[in-house]
Amino acid sequence: MPLLTLGLSHHSAPVDARERLAFTSDELPAALARLRALPGIDEAAILSTCNRTEIFTVAAPEDSVRVMEWWRRERQAHAAELDRYAYTLRDQGSVLHSLRVAAGLDSMVLGEPQILGQMKQAFAQAQSVQSVGPVLSRLFQHAFSVAKLIRSTTQIGAHPVSVAYAAVQLAQHIFADLGKQTALLIGAGDTVQLLARHLRGRGVGRIIVANRSIERAQILAQSVQGYAISLSDLGAHLPEADVVISSTASRDHILKRDAVARAIKGRRRKPVLMVDLAMPRDLDPAIAQLEDVYLYSLDDLRAVIADNLKVREASAQQAEVLVEDYARTFERWMESRDAGATIRRLRTRARAHRDDVLIKARRKLANGESPEAVMAFVADTLANKLLHAPSERLHKADLVEQSMLIDAAHKLFDLPDTDN
Repeated sequence: MPLLTLGLSHHSAPVDARERLAFTSDELPAALARLRALPGIDEAAILSTCNRTEIFTVAAPEDSVRVMEWWRRERQAHAAELDRYAYTLRDQGSVLHSLRVAAGLDSMVLGEPQILGQMKQAFAQAQSVQSVGPVLSRLFQHAFSVAKLIRSTTQIGAHPVSVAYAAVQLAQHIFADLGKQTALLIGAGDTVQLLARHLRGRGVGRIIVANRSIERAQILAQSVQGYAISLSDLGAHLPEADVVISSTASRDHILKRDAVARAIKGRRRKPVLMVDLAMPRDLDPAIAQLEDVYLYSLDDLRAVIADNLKVREASAQQAEVLVEDYARTFERWMESRDAGATIRRLRTRARAHRDDVLIKARRKLANGESPEAVMAFVADTLANKLLHAPSERLHKADLVEQSMLIDAAHKLFDLPDTDN
């Protein structure tokens, strides 16, 4: 199995290393093209989020050094840094890890659903630049199907535990009454949208949404009865904010220490909670040195999150069993990918069915049955024999395997999309 995954995550690397070695969404298309152009790299995809950067490839084991060196050059990192924090997964280890990531089993927040959407975006981006082929396409689709099955058959996603939820819960711990507080949200992506919904659900007094695109800020603000501003207006509204939570795709700090220091003076020592959920970080770490400012990063949320994980542990154990089972399913698919051998086996079985039907047809002719009746017998019997095994397999397959078999059947037999 020629699968190779290189990566680092919140398990292996601190926040500053993760932000240096990450790729932004805008950088990914060109980076994928350069990665795919490396000798020996047949397919490639990159997943880069707040908590992980993982490079998926179809390549020989010896190509791991080449991919690691490419990653180092792309991010202008020191070799020692990657050696210290990065991990290498091959073949079945790569499959098992991919399935665990998609199901939220490897996330900082156990079972969180955002990673599945992020994986789908990573796959779509790789598809758009044609850097994935049959193996990675199958792996990602398999991971998506398994994640969906786990969410429908276990309780791993039944409780609202996420980084966004943890940030809101932290605010509730610091402020006795959120109804009297003003929250300033920086960004308008999925995480900030989830934050806004959580805050509105907890009855926060006022929500201000700041974003580079004022139009996107207005759409989000309207959905939560908030107020929209552009990033250029942050300085004017920062003194109003009791809670500041930021999550953008910027590679530079959105808020610098001096700007926050000026806002604190205007607040007359009234404390402010600041939570940085971005990678790279949006908030200058030096802000933490200011009095009356409580600054939390992604890594600081670990303790808050830990208190909410206990209810998911039993479901996670069930999910791990499913992941291992479906990792073996993928392994069997990989082992059967020799098209030449499969075609030969198909032809051998078809000839065996043909010979069996011909023997019976000759007997019927010898017994005096009409040629027309024997021809109908041959056609019906041969069709039933050829279709019996795939039909039975479809009926007996579980939900995940059935979905994949149906897709394969449509392609193999060129079936129409409808019965009409």
